[in-house]
Amino acid sequence: MTTVIPQCELTKRAINWICEQQIDMDNPAARRKAIEEAARRFNLGPLEEEFLERFLKGDSANG
Repeated sequence: MTTVIPQCELTKRAINWICEQQIDMDNPAARRKAIEEAARRFNLGPLEEEFLERFLKGDSANG
């Protein structure tokens, strides 16, 4: 039996995973690589990737 996980839960899991990786968030290339890996691991779409990018940059003005 397959369990359906809400997209918001997958996004939360992706954020937790990225934080556990101890990535240098001030390094744009390292941050982007971590986001791309999280998107693959947690089956995130382009909108969730954009959210992660804004969230991890600390840009709360856009969303």
